Amino acid sequence: MSSPFTLGWEEWVSLPKLGLPAIKAKVDTGARTSALHASVIEPFGPIDKPQVRFLIQPDPDDLSLEFTCSAPVVDRRQVTSSNGEAELRYVIQTDLTVGERTWPVEMTLSNRESMQYRMLFGRTSIADDMVVDPNQSFAQGKLSFDVYKGLPKRRPVRRPLRIALLTKEPFNYSSRRLVEAGEARGHVVETIDTTRCYMKIDAHTSEAAYGGGGHNWMAPAPPPSAQPVGRAAQFQEMPVPQQQQFRPAVPPRAPAAIPVAYATQPVAYAQPPQPPPRYR
Repeated sequence: MSSPFTLGWEEWVSLPKLGLPAIKAKVDTGARTSALHASVIEPFGPIDKPQVRFLIQPDPDDLSLEFTCSAPVVDRRQVTSSNGEAELRYVIQTDLTVGERTWPVEMTLSNRESMQYRMLFGRTSIADDMVVDPNQSFAQGKLSFDVYKGLPKRRPVRRPLRIALLTKEPFNYSSRRLVEAGEARGHVVETIDTTRCYMKIDAHTSEAAYGGGGHNWMAPAPPPSAQPVGRAAQFQEMPVPQQQQFRPAVPPRAPAAIPVAYATQPVAYAQPPQPPPRYR
């Protein structure tokens, strides 16, 4: 009978489909699903085959080393971390290589920039013929971040956003200034009638829908009669996932990664006419 495949409490792993040849992972049998560090998470692709694009810095001691990865999305799950905080995360499926063995695993995407390990090796990624020895470290051999030195570095890609501005008054000063500020930064801003948009405001799964075509960002600007709804919408996360759809009003452009900043300018109001002076 062959000996079991042994994992230490920490291991060097590779994610070949993501183009990551070396990542240091912590093996945690208390965690159900594996987790991978990701930032600037951007969903894209059709609704029936969603994908996600994200930025990763594999070496926590060298933040200048960063790569953009993409993978198919298999689910979105609410995960409770070790500190008790609940977070709605994207779940991707990719191949994991440890030592001489490669197998498919599911892992969630979460920002782990404050953690020592960029990946958490959960128990669902451990096969039945594997054992974890908490007394061993790097039982399947060591790798090094030096493998990234030979990889070509790509310049960061700046993509414009498609922004949906929800408003009933698209031609007033505030709406026009928001559109101008967005277009000045290369984004596409489309004004949409708030009353024709479906909105579900929830603590974890908020949605906004308006026909076809997807937007990356939602900016509510409701009329005074709907201010409570507008304030509730502004409390939600502004990025809108790809499956939350809107009908485009202008030809779409490529998606982007940097949200538009709200910009305003002071308005000079004319002084009201003064009454004529009274003489005694």
